[in-house]
Amino acid sequence: MHEDPQAESAIDETPYEDVAVPESGYDPYDDEVDDAPYDAAPESDAAERLRGLVVYLATNLVDDPDTVEVEARQRGGSVFVSLRVPEEELGKVIGRGGRIARAMRTALMISGSRTNVRASLDIED
Repeated sequence: MHEDPQAESAIDETPYEDVAVPESGYDPYDDEVDDAPYDAAPESDAAERLRGLVVYLATNLVDDPDTVEVEARQRGGSVFVSLRVPEEELGKVIGRGGRIARAMRTALMISGSRTNVRASLDIED
């Protein structure tokens, strides 16, 4: 095996104490933990974001997007989203065996957890 003496000198062996912290103030070696929630959104903003997600998903599933009605209510750390579609469009939103509805609920719960709220979806006809 051939060793290149120049490759060894290219390695930066600067100790941590001599490394300057970027102007942004972020120090990746800082051990202090911030007590603020990671991505905490205001209460009304979280409900509106979750409502927007359901509107986007539902309007792309049905034939007539204008018939989709979505309402979101927030109580404390929970957001309740209700989706109303005409009866003839209900099968497209629920899916065979409820697979699409389950996927929508999963996406809603994941999105809610990112804003520190518990989200639920109720599908009405």
